[in-house]
Order: sequence, then C-alpha cells, then structure tokens
Amino acid sequence: MGETTGQRQTGYARRMTPFAQLHDLPRQLQHSTVRDLAWALLSPPLLSAPPCPQRHPLAGSLWAQQPQRLEQWLRALDADDRPLRAWLAQLGSRRLGHYYERLWQFALSQAPGIELLAANLAIRDGGHTLGELDVVLRDRDGVHHLELAIKLYLGPEDAGHDPHAWLGPGCHDRLGTKLAHLAGHQLPMSTGAHSRQALAQLGVEQVQAQMWLGGYLFYPRPGHAEAPEGANPQHLRGRWLRRRDWVMAEGERWQPLQRHAWLAPARVESGECWQAEQFAAWLHVLEQQAPAHLLVRLVPDADGAWQEAERVFLVGDDWPYLPGN
Repeated sequence: MGETTGQRQTGYARRMTPFAQLHDLPRQLQHSTVRDLAWALLSPPLLSAPPCPQRHPLAGSLWAQQPQRLEQWLRALDADDRPLRAWLAQLGSRRLGHYYERLWQFALSQAPGIELLAANLAIRDGGHTLGELDVVLRDRDGVHHLELAIKLYLGPEDAGHDPHAWLGPGCHDRLGTKLAHLAGHQLPMSTGAHSRQALAQLGVEQVQAQMWLGGYLFYPRPGHAEAPEGANPQHLRGRWLRRRDWVMAEGERWQPLQRHAWLAPARVESGECWQAEQFAAWLHVLEQQAPAHLLVRLVPDADGAWQEAERVFLVGDDWPYLPGN
C-alpha cells in the first residue's frame, strides 16, 4: 500500500526538521562554538518550498530516529569542547559560510549512520577548478551531494513575495540570486562529466543533489514586508531599521555582535554585557554610513548570564545601497 498524502507530508516535515523537540537546546549550552554547532544542526531552514530539492543533512542518521542521542552528544561536547575547537582551528578562512560548513562537517563525520565521503570536493578540468561539492555523504537513503549555506537577508518594505527583493546586509547578495545559483549551477554540478570522474574515485556512481539553507530573515521596523515566496513558516527572524529610527527603551541592554557570532542566539557573561552608557557611546561614534551592524537585546537568565531576546540589523539612513541610488 502506498503512502497517504498525510504520511508523505509528515515524512517530508521529518526530513526538513527532524529535531524540532530540541529547538531550545542551543540556549542551554555554555560554549559559543558548541552553541553554534547545535544551532546549525537544529535550526529550521529558511525555505520550505525552495526551487530545488532540500534535505536535512542528518535526515538519514540514527540521530534523526533518536534525537535524544544527538542531545547527549552535544551536551557531552559542551562539557569538553576541545575536539570541536581543534577541528575549527584547522579552518583558514574567517568567512561565516566556511565556518558554517566546517561545523556541519564535524557533525557529519561523527553522526551514526552517516559516512562522510568528501567535503569541499574540488571538481577540475585539467588544471582549472570548475567548483567544488560542499559535502558528499552516504546514509540509509543512498549517496547525497549537499550544498550548505547560511544566509541573512533583509526585506525592504516594498519587497512583496519576490525573493530577489530580499537583500544581504551589504546589498551584495540577493535571496533570489542565491537560489538561482543553487538550482542552476551548484546542484547540477555533481551530474557533470568531471564530477562523475571525481565521484568515481570515491566509489560513487550516482548521487542525489540537495541543498540546506539556514539563516534568518529580517523584517523592517517600522513598516511591513511580506515573507519571500517559499519561506518556511517557522523560519528564524529579526528586524532591521535605519539609524534615524533607532529608539532604545529605558532599561534595555543592547550590544553589537561580531560577524563570527551571527549564528546561535547570543549568550554573554555578566561581566561582558554592555551597560546602556557603553552602547550609547558606541552608537555616538558610529559613522552615519557605516556597514550594517547586527545588534542584540539581552535579558538576564537564571544563571547570571545574559541571553539574546531579539536581534536587529542597524543600517544607514540611505540603505539599501543599490546601483543607481
């Protein structure tokens, strides 16, 4: 007997977010890199109806069947994060996307039921590099080529549902452009002749090409923007506003996050949490046309640390900076 529509939808949802019950775990962990790792594995994708196949990289793992085992592994790593720190120390690039990929590679290399066959597999034509495959893995469902991406996009007030209107904070990237690149170039790469040669060296004849797109969508404050077409109803979100609209309520604690800390919800020790005066001084000397800064509002937790309650991109009054503006 075939699956019913409800069973197919339930199965798809499980492949998309197999660890929904662990959603709050990153906030319970102490070490920043372990929190980032947990966030990468547990956070929902930006899109539920992308223009190309999407699959959670751990969907075929034993962890997906027994999420408590993943929780135990992450908590043990939080108690002793030296293996993760050693792994990340090998990362030469400071780019957020490379950091995100490296976190995934660490988990996939240790996930029960998954064989990580290759990471950043270079595809070459003679001495010319055509590109690379982010991840090639084998699980109970076969061999998969996965493209991994972490993105933060801001939606202008008049964006409508058009993914091309959603911009990266520096206006150099668009959600629609990224999706077109994934669908038209990155995912099809594993079917090309040169990729087949590289995969054959791994003992692989056929692969299923899929993506996983994590991140946040930021909505205007004040104002309103519609979610982009295909957005996951459970996607992570924040707000963005221009310098002229910034208002901070009395008693609030805000501070900027460095780019490498943009993944998991921020956790700041009590001695490192900015006072209102420190934030006001930082804001006073910030140039009017400074790049977008990601700010977080922090609230105290029961352990005396400060946890992120809200995140906001602060942009210049002339944002977005587009050609012709």
